[in-house]
Amino acid sequence: MKKLSIIVVLLLAFQMHGQQDPQYTQYMYNMNVVNPAYAGSKEGLSFGLLYRNQWSKIDGGPETGTFFGHTPIGNNLGLGLSVISDNIGPVKETNAYVDVSYTLNLGGEHKLAFGVKAGATFHDIGLSDIDIIDEDDIFLNQDISSTTPNIGPGFFYYTNKYYVSLSVPNLLSSVHLDSDGRNIGSETQHYFLTGGYVFDLSPNTELKPSVLVKSAFDAPTSFDVNLNARFFKKFEIGASYRLDDSFSGLVNFALTDGLRIGYAYDAISSDIKKYSPASHEVMILFDLNFPKRVSRSPRYF
Repeated sequence: MKKLSIIVVLLLAFQMHGQQDPQYTQYMYNMNVVNPAYAGSKEGLSFGLLYRNQWSKIDGGPETGTFFGHTPIGNNLGLGLSVISDNIGPVKETNAYVDVSYTLNLGGEHKLAFGVKAGATFHDIGLSDIDIIDEDDIFLNQDISSTTPNIGPGFFYYTNKYYVSLSVPNLLSSVHLDSDGRNIGSETQHYFLTGGYVFDLSPNTELKPSVLVKSAFDAPTSFDVNLNARFFKKFEIGASYRLDDSFSGLVNFALTDGLRIGYAYDAISSDIKKYSPASHEVMILFDLNFPKRVSRSPRYF
């Protein structure tokens, strides 16, 4: 039997309502998770794995495992896939989505892509194994499973040096936990606005600032500001700040032309730091070029 206090359950309820989409510190490397228009924006086949341990010392704190990938499929079309396994205390949530995009060539290196994301969210909520204070609450003594479909659009404007991304990956609202009129767990629309630029400081040094704005209609807006520096097209180091939440350090290293690994450490600055001082994130990226493609884009995102 899991030993979770009622405090963790309350944290869980807040988490489910206020942050339905997992947050990433290395968001600039897995953007097709939230924006379907990003699918197919890079040459060849790009895919990766990411693991995030949020609030690492809290029993039952959020743990997220993510697989993401995308590729162009011809005629300005792109195809993407993402599978996200998100565990928060007794709640196991799996999101499986397919992305389809279409890109307009605006002249030169300027491109504008439109995309649609479609899939479903699978919930497995094991409340019966939780030690609770109010044992007479029948709702908190049962297991719940549910499946909810969803769909969402995205837009992605980019060149070899900068990009602007806007998406609403979940257009449909849904209720996952409802007992006697109590809306304990629900999902609402989020929008993601992202932008970044690459400055060439020297032949071997690039500076890569980026920003992420995430919000929902009934939740506070979240701001992420990031600054990475890349050296010799191999090694990156950077820092991020998430408003009223954390300061982060990032490192990223290219082992080969098609393989990169990355790590991010979040130092918590909100009230949760009393219980957990940090979050951790590990990422591995693969970029595989098709044999017939002889040219490579110099894009760095």
